[in-house]
Parts: sequence; C-alpha cells; structure tokens
Amino acid sequence: MKQTHSDDTLAQLADILASRRHGDPDTSYVAQLHHRGLNKVLEKVGEEATETLLAAKDAHLGDSQRQAVISETADLWFHCMVMLSHLDISHDDVLAELAGRFGMSGLEEKAARSS
Repeated sequence: MKQTHSDDTLAQLADILASRRHGDPDTSYVAQLHHRGLNKVLEKVGEEATETLLAAKDAHLGDSQRQAVISETADLWFHCMVMLSHLDISHDDVLAELAGRFGMSGLEEKAARSS
C-alpha cells in the first residue's frame, strides 16, 4: 500500500521556507530566490510548469516517465510554495480555497469566478 501524505507536508515545507527566506543567499537556494526578487521566483515557477507539462506529455510511455511527472510536479509545487512565501500568502489560504470548491461542479466554480 502506498503511503499517503496530508497537508502536514505542505505545512512542514512552509515552515522550512519561512526559516530560510531571509537566510544567506550564498548558502540557501530559497534565500537566493527571495534575494533575486519576485520576477526570478516567477521565472522558476514558469520553468517548472513547462517541465511538468513536458513530462506529463510522455507519462503514458512507462514507469520512468510517470516518475518524471511526479518529480517535476514536486518541483513545481515547491516553487509555487516559494512564490506564496514571497507574496506573504499562506498555503492554508490556497487549501481553504480548494476546500471551498468541494460540492461545486467545476463549471459552477468557473462561472462564479467570472461574475
């Protein structure tokens, strides 16, 4: 049976990102991203999104490609978490937004955003 992970993983990551946000850019990748500014953080999110899409395109080819999707998605989520941290937005706000959409069809949710 596969081990499941809850949003505790996101909470732990958020804590780590917060502790490294104002760290030494010479010794912390997260601090380096923050130090370089929002545009660099957004550039990394875009790069990781593209890599995720490219991996997903080939996911039907086999286990190694499926693992690439998992790995690239983890990279994307990580960089999205850095972006949220940089913008002082809690991942809990995103989780609350997702939870608020339960019981609503995707079409209803999309229509509600438009109005």
